[in-house]
Amino acid sequence: MKSNLLSGLSMSIGLLTVPLAGFALEGVATSADQEMKLIPASEFIMGSNKADNNNSSGEYGNAKPWYLDEHPKHSQYLDGFYIDEHEVTNGQFKAFVAQKNYAPPQYWVNNGYLLSLRRNKIEAVSVEKIRRLAVKVMRLDIDTRKMTKPELLAVIDKRFAYMDWLPVVYVSWYDAKAYCDWKGKRLPTEAEWEKSIRGDKGLEFAWGNQWAYGQSNTGEEMWDDGVAPVGSYQGDVSPFGVLDMSGNVSEWTADWYQAYEGSDYTSEDFGEIFKVVKGAAWGGDGHYALKLFQRGAYRYNLKPESQHEDLGFRCAADVKLAGVEAK
Repeated sequence: MKSNLLSGLSMSIGLLTVPLAGFALEGVATSADQEMKLIPASEFIMGSNKADNNNSSGEYGNAKPWYLDEHPKHSQYLDGFYIDEHEVTNGQFKAFVAQKNYAPPQYWVNNGYLLSLRRNKIEAVSVEKIRRLAVKVMRLDIDTRKMTKPELLAVIDKRFAYMDWLPVVYVSWYDAKAYCDWKGKRLPTEAEWEKSIRGDKGLEFAWGNQWAYGQSNTGEEMWDDGVAPVGSYQGDVSPFGVLDMSGNVSEWTADWYQAYEGSDYTSEDFGEIFKVVKGAAWGGDGHYALKLFQRGAYRYNLKPESQHEDLGFRCAADVKLAGVEAK
């Protein structure tokens, strides 16, 4: 648990010292709160029967064989559920950090984003310190030498507003679960996540069975932050209208990494050791951005305390949950 770890602590960013306890939420757009998509009850196709006949996984140095943990391809029934339309954003996670006094991701300190929680602290310091913040910490590509304080604050606010809509990353499974619990939701199961991207018929990718360049954020295009604002790729939409499942960030699910029923594949990684991570990412932390990984059936496995720059999450909820906005 990270909750309540901030009491008495402070951070220093560009000579600004900001207490990390008792945040008052400032400037978070409430419209960023996620809508959810209804995934109706039905059978769907999960897993695959593909085989790596050329030992390509060894060529790329993968620790586990490709495809075998996806076996067998099978039909599975799921009751209806809701799933977030897009990945949880910095702005949404910031509201959680503020209200629950929860420890923020470290990269928010490194890039200055945490100061958006204490915007008044920036305004109170000298223009020289704000210039240093903009260039040295936030790394804004601007000439600040002749900019006034109002001009600098406007540029910083614009940057904060942009970062609000980026997926939150460097969050562990425990962080993701804590956020979903706070929202009155939960992490999706592996089966729910896979149905949400592949539809009832078991599509390879969110949009169909053939890879298409530029449909999702998988490293072909360069974004300054690696991740793109949620919803930037209108081609990366599943049959149920769920966004960003074939790219941007990989996502935690609720489940432990286990063999599927009927599988003849065994692994020492199976058990209550690793959590299942689903979905393609832009390829941070030295990860490959291969077409293989963009497939809805692909399974990652990570220890629940893992944190990566291309790993985030989204929430799910039961149909009976009241007060969920769906469309």
